Amino acid sequence: MDTKVYTVEGKEKGKFELPAFFNTEVSTALLHEITTGYMANKRAGTHATKTRGEVSFSGAKPWKQKGTGNARAGQKNSPLWRKGGVIFGPQPRDYFQKMSKQKRRLALNMAFSNLVSKDNLILIDLIKIEQPKTKKIVEFLKNLKVDGQKVIIALSKNDEVVKIASKNIKNLVVDNIANLNAYHVMWADKIVTTPEAIDSIKTKQTL
Repeated sequence: MDTKVYTVEGKEKGKFELPAFFNTEVSTALLHEITTGYMANKRAGTHATKTRGEVSFSGAKPWKQKGTGNARAGQKNSPLWRKGGVIFGPQPRDYFQKMSKQKRRLALNMAFSNLVSKDNLILIDLIKIEQPKTKKIVEFLKNLKVDGQKVIIALSKNDEVVKIASKNIKNLVVDNIANLNAYHVMWADKIVTTPEAIDSIKTKQTL
């Protein structure tokens, strides 16, 4: 499968043959399972409410048992009372979902294939800027006609200049292509990368 390669100015330069994993049959069920797993694993799970044993109240009986005309009450920390404890409220828990390496890799291949089928993968011959200035990246995105969209710039190796220049741009992520997973790929409207970056993960994605 061939795809076009562009220059930084957005002009067509040539073509590049994509590896076989960009032609993986897509399973929506597996993609849903894996992306749900990634989202669950991002949860801190630190939510908590106080039970009647944890709220700060005196243990004294509010009023005597009989003779007041009020309902019987033992403590002010009852869940029936304002500022009392919470019944069956959320407690800290771990949302981690285990996902096998094979499933994660296959889901990533499917996500890449889905990206290519919708013409949302953009190959650039070289991603490099001399100065860490935001306007340089803005010009770069405008040349590719992807400004204003959710974009991932996937590099073959870390480039601090590109990362610093991209910090202030909304919905733009710069990362090493080896760090991408199916959730990242599904999140992005466009992924901008280089033939060199794709070659760097070719062996890792072969099942």
